[in-house]
Amino acid sequence: MTHEPAPHGIPPDPWEDLRAHTQARLALGRAGAALPTAELLRFGLAHAQARDAVHIPLDAEALATQLQAQGCATLPVHSAATDRATYLLRPDLGRRLCDADAQALRESSANGTTPIDLLLVVADGLSSLAVARQAPPLIDAIRQQAPAGWQLGPVVIAQQARVALGDEVGALLGARLVAVLIGERPGLSSPDSLGIYLTWHPHVGRNDAQRNCISNVRPEGLPPAAAAARLWWLCQEARQLGLTGVGLKDRSDGMTLVAGSSHQISDRSD
Repeated sequence: MTHEPAPHGIPPDPWEDLRAHTQARLALGRAGAALPTAELLRFGLAHAQARDAVHIPLDAEALATQLQAQGCATLPVHSAATDRATYLLRPDLGRRLCDADAQALRESSANGTTPIDLLLVVADGLSSLAVARQAPPLIDAIRQQAPAGWQLGPVVIAQQARVALGDEVGALLGARLVAVLIGERPGLSSPDSLGIYLTWHPHVGRNDAQRNCISNVRPEGLPPAAAAARLWWLCQEARQLGLTGVGLKDRSDGMTLVAGSSHQISDRSD
């Protein structure tokens, strides 16, 4: 490729074309024995964004309002972790409901509920930013692509929550499948990445080997429509096999995804 002459006789940067296609940090250069100032500042900004994604609380009321405007019934719950500091220091508390919400769900179930084929649990996880940005369009795509005959439950919005919280919620509401949409651990180029963890017959005690994961849901990774299509493929296979996890191999690559999108499927779990 021919480069335009750079001003003041500075040679063109041969890496510039490649950088246009990736967020990876390539050929950062140096200033003496250190990084150039511009790169150091960019790194500091990315680190601050990742840190903020972990610590900024989820605006659960705003999210509920947005989902209700899309036609979703919502149900707020809270884990046994009373605040963010406790959540980060005690992962076990983030995996269980607080006593009040657990009792409320038991009473709701005892009063009789419509059978739920797929329950969506939106959990803040380690990036409230990911949930605020990615959950509404993803849930909209999931609902639009729902196969005939599948019953969706209310969207549960869980605060200070980890993946396994969905097992208890799903069990109490009698869901056949639960999909936890959770903010993933932020990276230096992806502070807003959402993960989906799908579990068949949820109950307390399920482990990560019994789940399927769809990772990196965001416009720069796996877009909402493609993520929803992949989730429904897994849901239908799970119902046929009666399981999720290592026994359910994702062979959805043959289906049509959003043209030109990049995506990543991962087994990472929280």
